[in-house]
Amino acid sequence: MKNGFKAFYFNYLWWIWQTILVLLTVFFFILGIQVFIYAYQLKNPYDFILTFFASNLMILISGVLFIGLVYRMMGVYRLVYQKKGEKKKTPLKN
Repeated sequence: MKNGFKAFYFNYLWWIWQTILVLLTVFFFILGIQVFIYAYQLKNPYDFILTFFASNLMILISGVLFIGLVYRMMGVYRLVYQKKGEKKKTPLKN
């Protein structure tokens, strides 16, 4: 039972979860860009500085998370594809 759930999780649910996380990072990246643009419309210099650095932090963190998640997804995809390719090959007998 436990192995069946693990197989189901790593074949389907893990990919869905990673896709949701990637979409969240894209959302916060776009939100950070919008806050960045909004920062230049502010008249008070103190508010500008706080908003400017907050938007840059949002962009930086979401960008790094996006790159990390996509890198991990590519690694798992290669690992799964490599294992499936090894199962299809038949050993040569002399």
